Amino acid sequence: MTYDLVIKNGTIVTAEATYTADIGIRGERIAAIGEGLSGTRELDAAGKLVTPGAVDVHVHLALNLGGGLVSCDDWFTGTRAAAFGGTTTIVDFVHPEAGETLAQAYDLRRAEADPQTTIDYALHMALGPAQIPQLGDLPQIVERGITTFKLYLAYGYCLKDGELLQALEAIRDVGGLPVVHAENWDVITTLIRRHVAAGRTEPRWHPRSRPAPLEAEAAGRVIDLAAWVGVPVHIFHIGCREVVQRVAAARAKGLPVYGETCPQYLFLTEAAYDAPGVAGALPVCAPPLRTETDQDVLWAALAQDVLQLVTTDHCPFTTEQKARGLQDFSRIPGGVPSIEARFPLLYTYGVRAGRISLNRWVDLCCTTPARLHHLERKGALAVGCDADIVIFDPNQTVTLSTGTLHENVDWTPYNGFTAQGWPSVTIQRGAVLVDNGSFHGQAGQGRYVARKTK
Repeated sequence: MTYDLVIKNGTIVTAEATYTADIGIRGERIAAIGEGLSGTRELDAAGKLVTPGAVDVHVHLALNLGGGLVSCDDWFTGTRAAAFGGTTTIVDFVHPEAGETLAQAYDLRRAEADPQTTIDYALHMALGPAQIPQLGDLPQIVERGITTFKLYLAYGYCLKDGELLQALEAIRDVGGLPVVHAENWDVITTLIRRHVAAGRTEPRWHPRSRPAPLEAEAAGRVIDLAAWVGVPVHIFHIGCREVVQRVAAARAKGLPVYGETCPQYLFLTEAAYDAPGVAGALPVCAPPLRTETDQDVLWAALAQDVLQLVTTDHCPFTTEQKARGLQDFSRIPGGVPSIEARFPLLYTYGVRAGRISLNRWVDLCCTTPARLHHLERKGALAVGCDADIVIFDPNQTVTLSTGTLHENVDWTPYNGFTAQGWPSVTIQRGAVLVDNGSFHGQAGQGRYVARKTK
């Protein structure tokens, strides 16, 4: 039997096993895994790892903060960079405006994304105070394929505890999953006012306005409310040991609490904010970078399944955009670029450094993100799954810089980092997107993935 495409002689790495076999693809799906398969087109993966396409369930492309401030990777440049880094599926966000229905906001975001995306994508629906009166519309949103709902305890979308309770109940009733930005916004805004009034306006005051113990208080409050309501909860972008401890305690009780961290928290520390001028503003993100001790805790939590996935929270702003906040750190747009580097950096500094196994790497970056976020045919190498596949060269060395990465931004927080291992081929639903540094995809090639609640 001949297949459309066969990946031959590679070392297949899944979340559960590592073995040598061929993968046969027919159309857009994996049709066979075995030995001696033949295809109309064949790719020799000898000496390389063959993994599922990576899944990043937390990105912000073309995020409009108002006042002309928009994150600088659009749906084309961001998804192209993702493909170069081995990511074949992302989950972005719908942020409804006041006076806009959830369905209207969804339609606008789809209209923006569909003509541009080069890889497959799904969407989270953000629910702020203005959306609480619309909670009865969640069944309609689930019908549109959205099963995950973003809840903020910060910024203009910040929910009071009563609103948070109502949102968690509504999400539970449609079988959805709340994904939460957990910080104590009242404390943060109070501390910001104090620092600015005292003339403490440099970026180094950013982490000092967002204390880790009170980030943990917010995460604990979400966990407690979710447990009382009876709904699972996913805590976004965990960067400190105090939140890890809250998640660990909840999971030890058997609660369905899930946590993610991001590359910036694994590889950078709060010392980056001490750099002079705009350099100290570039890595501003929320929650902020923490300490080397926190990094050690995060790595251990990933290895021990206290944290279940690594995402990027990819939200890049240019040096010029970041410089808007040099006179007041609270005005620095928050976010860093990581969408391309995540998968290879986790291999280099996780697998090669002995912190996590090959299979855990795939689980953290591919399989659990897909499973937890209802992406049924993603994140795995099995017959019937979408043929989203990465041929990963463990011997290719790449030194990261704006010259080697493809994100549409003029800096990278990982400048000078060396990745020992890099995707050589990225395949999306049977089509080769990236082949040894050449991009073969096109705008609109990616598809919206409509998800179903379990």
